[in-house]
Amino acid sequence: MMMVLYIAVMAGITYLIRMIPFTLFKRKIKSRFLQSVLYYIPYAVLSAMTFPAIFYSTDNPVTAAVGTIVAIVLAYFKLPLTVVAVSACVASLIAGFLV
Repeated sequence: MMMVLYIAVMAGITYLIRMIPFTLFKRKIKSRFLQSVLYYIPYAVLSAMTFPAIFYSTDNPVTAAVGTIVAIVLAYFKLPLTVVAVSACVASLIAGFLV
């Protein structure tokens, strides 16, 4: 029974988060500053949620750092996401064997 209550609360909060901007902003946003802020919010939130989790993904923060550095370097060179993810995992695995 508690699980149903948890799901109902999560559904309500998710609905409110998505509904509130539609009720507050009825007209098109003309401010270039506000448009740029709203444009970068998804990237900032995704980075804030993902980056700390990277360092807790392995038992050793050194192996996580190695994987992160490999991923950043390969992403800088615009390699496909699959290549970046697999390479970061392999680099982290190899670093785990060496440490």
